[in-house]
Formats: sequence, C-alpha cells, structure tokens
Amino acid sequence: MTTVGERASDLRIRKAADELLAQAAATGVRPSVLALARHFGLSNTTFRRHYPEIAREIAQARTAPTDSPPGSGQPSAFDRLVARNAKLKRTNRLLADQLKLAAAHLQRLAVENDRLRELADDCAGVTRIDSHRT
Repeated sequence: MTTVGERASDLRIRKAADELLAQAAATGVRPSVLALARHFGLSNTTFRRHYPEIAREIAQARTAPTDSPPGSGQPSAFDRLVARNAKLKRTNRLLADQLKLAAAHLQRLAVENDRLRELADDCAGVTRIDSHRT
C-alpha cells in the first residue's frame, strides 16, 4: 500500500516529467530518463523499475523525430543526423564499388603481366628450369 509521502513523490515525479517533456518540445532538445532520475537522486535502473510508464513516455519522446525550435528556420539535430547518415551511406556505397573495380583491374593486370613475361621469355629464348623436378 502506498503512503501519503509516496503519493506526493509520485506526483512530483510526474510533474517534473511533464515539465521535461514540455521543455524538450519547446527547445528541440531530446529528453533524458537519466537526467530526470538524477534530479531525484535515483539511479537510472531504479527510476525505470519504479516508474516504467514515465520512462516509456520519455523514451518515446526521445526517439521520435523532433521539429526544430519554432521560428529557427533550421533543421533539427535529428534531421541533420539523418541527412549526414544518408550521405555517409552513399559515400560508403560509392567507395565499395570503386574498391571492387580496382580489385578487378589488379587481377586483370596480374594476368596480363604474367602473359607478357612469358612472351618476353619466349622471344629472348629463356628456358625456365622447373623447380619441382627432381
């Protein structure tokens, strides 16, 4: 059974969580369960164990894409991160394709080099000694 003190504590934590979510929505900063837990002197695990629904709300607000602050006209940090990630993926794909192409060229050049050595040896009359013969 919860006591009056525990009920007041629950209400204070709920109010602080609502304020944190409102502040995050206004500023575009992602809310943190850990910050709220530390504010009340609790560990992250203890807070999540005792207040799972509040932790879930904050986690959902943290993972949801946020709009930039009103009137800023600039993309949010999340949008910049998504764009940067997409650019890195494109660059990575391009570099991987170029690496495959370079490896294929090296293989072709190695085969061509071997043929040219054999041709040069034949023209010069060089006889190779087979090292595997006994």
